[in-house]
Amino acid sequence: MNAAKIAELNDQFRRHGVGNGRAMVTRSVHDLGPVFELTALLRVQRFNAFTADNDPHGEHDFGSFELDGRKLFWKFDYYDLALEHGSEDPSDALQTCRVLTIMLAEDY
Repeated sequence: MNAAKIAELNDQFRRHGVGNGRAMVTRSVHDLGPVFELTALLRVQRFNAFTADNDPHGEHDFGSFELDGRKLFWKFDYYDLALEHGSEDPSDALQTCRVLTIMLAEDY
């Protein structure tokens, strides 16, 4: 797998909504209201605190942050275009649908 290409595709989708993918929030994030949900999404878009500890493979596929005293995680999963199976090659944008999920830490 090409970690640099995966990171590029993840960043394009996360920051700009570019590429084949979906952004989701868990019910617990949704239940905290639209302002909280939008603020969480904006924080994910601006996230750039990748380190060897939180991004050991260099794919920019996970992050965490605090918002209003709550710990949140975000992560990418990779599926085939029908969203039925995992993608065989997340570095291939033509065969991968990225699913970005934003959740409270306790949802994980």
